[in-house]
Amino acid sequence: MNDFPTARLAVIGLGMATKPHLEALEQLRGRVEVSGGMNRTRAKADAVAAAHGWRVFDDIEQIAGDPGTDGVILATPPDQRLEIVETLARAGKHILLEKPIERTLAAAERIVAICERHGVTLGVVFQQRMRPAGQRLRALLNEGRLGTLALVRVDVPWWRDQSYYDQPGRGSYARDGGGVLISQAIHTLDLMGSMTPPVRAVQAMTATTRLHRMEAEDFATAGLTFTGGAVGAITATTANFPGGQESITVAGTLGTAHLRGGELTVNWQDGRSESLGQAGGTGGGADPMAFPCDWHRDIIADFADAIHNGTLPAISGREALRVHRLIDAITRSAAEGRRIEMPEGD
Repeated sequence: MNDFPTARLAVIGLGMATKPHLEALEQLRGRVEVSGGMNRTRAKADAVAAAHGWRVFDDIEQIAGDPGTDGVILATPPDQRLEIVETLARAGKHILLEKPIERTLAAAERIVAICERHGVTLGVVFQQRMRPAGQRLRALLNEGRLGTLALVRVDVPWWRDQSYYDQPGRGSYARDGGGVLISQAIHTLDLMGSMTPPVRAVQAMTATTRLHRMEAEDFATAGLTFTGGAVGAITATTANFPGGQESITVAGTLGTAHLRGGELTVNWQDGRSESLGQAGGTGGGADPMAFPCDWHRDIIADFADAIHNGTLPAISGREALRVHRLIDAITRSAAEGRRIEMPEGD
């Protein structure tokens, strides 16, 4: 971390998704300070504030007008984002968003445009980018060590029981924007997109299995064509009891790399093999928060540095649009029963 003044961040939205944020912020005390918290349910805000020694903000306008707040960690459900972002960005507050940016591609693009128009830093929490094994795989691909890319496979075999979807709005288009794609698989799809050439075409299907009562999909599969000629396949579900670890397999002309959870295994065509990291928990089972806070800590620390450096964060809002475009293409392909061509220059 660079030697800069302490970043002062407010936390908006104190539900389940903020558990690793709260742990990470405790570890970052001195480098990042919390100016206060806010939640739609005041009792929740009071409880969290009392536990961590925070101030409680009454409303968004109070945060926007607070000179002691440099930026915010925004972890509300996606359907609550647009107005909040507009108010904060207009006030010059930098924003670190929990994924997804918003429910639809159009709304996500609007949020990115708002922040760019007001000149504030917008970061998105895709914490899987911070896993050392994933960073090692990205380096192997960037350096061309696996040879010419031929095949990419993504598997997200997760599990959520019905009680998860019984919570109001879960798995709905109105609140979440969809099901397994935008709420769970988005992390692994973002990680894939950060290390592969752009996807050029998608052919997909989605479904809701008999294991869940929910509006949106709990299963999705898609075939992909990448720029440069490689092909790929995606399978994502929350109906795979008891839940397994997500994986990305990348095959090139010189070797094949398999990233499963936090463990990377590389098998070279010449007979060598190597491994890095360990599987670890990533929230694929019944407990969605069964993973360490280390990756969130690194995301928040990087965001604080970006604010003070005037540089882009590790995952900027504009960069995060890439995975939103992919999910939009998968969803449209499944709904329309046809191949979807991705926009040039994505």
